[in-house]
Amino acid sequence: MLPASASADRRAEDVAMHLGLIGGIGPAATVAYYQRLTARLREMGHALDLTIVNADAGTLVRNNRTDARQAQAEIYAELIGRLKAAGADCAAITSLGGHFCYAETEAISPLPLISAVAPLDVYFVAQGLGTLGLLGTDVVMRTQLYGQLTRTTAVAPQENREEIGRAYIDMALRGHCTDDDRTLFFEAGRRMVADQGAEAIILAGTDLNLAFDGHDPGYKVIDALDVHVALLADLAAGRITLDAAMKGSS
Repeated sequence: MLPASASADRRAEDVAMHLGLIGGIGPAATVAYYQRLTARLREMGHALDLTIVNADAGTLVRNNRTDARQAQAEIYAELIGRLKAAGADCAAITSLGGHFCYAETEAISPLPLISAVAPLDVYFVAQGLGTLGLLGTDVVMRTQLYGQLTRTTAVAPQENREEIGRAYIDMALRGHCTDDDRTLFFEAGRRMVADQGAEAIILAGTDLNLAFDGHDPGYKVIDALDVHVALLADLAAGRITLDAAMKGSS
């Protein structure tokens, strides 16, 4: 028979979730997810049960640019199968750009998926925000986060969206931000605030922390990665159900 303390530990483990992350897309975002998840779970007083598999960023970029959704979904499904074999209860893609084939992946995934897009609308409304400016890949900006922001309005850079998208991809692949990149991203955000009425700029690319962390661009910034991490941490700690997390609500 287990002692009382061990029984309590077992009960806590039964409601907590083993998270599986598809990382490597890009490496800096993977590190940020790991650091922020461990910090948040530590604050909650919970251990983090986590497995990460590595996806190839170059392959993802090529499939994204050619809209090869099924091909990328099949790559994800194989990786998620590895996560399941390692004991993960659910999986998450650590790239908003990598969500371009989310529906195709969800249809063949061996595990439930926790979207990084779904919780954003809920979060923005809770913050009292109505119009948000987007920075990220060209696809994310052009489709306004895949058309999934239904309760808020998204705007994107008007003049040089494709240039910004290329600069973001290049930065994510090399894993560091140049001064020129930072100037480009900061100015794009400033123009969306000044000219398009954005109340905040959303870092809708999970590697944009390379440009913005530790810097003040002069306007409100929300890192979509943090919103996703908060949801995943609540799930990992057993504070929300899997069904709630899949809907993006805590």
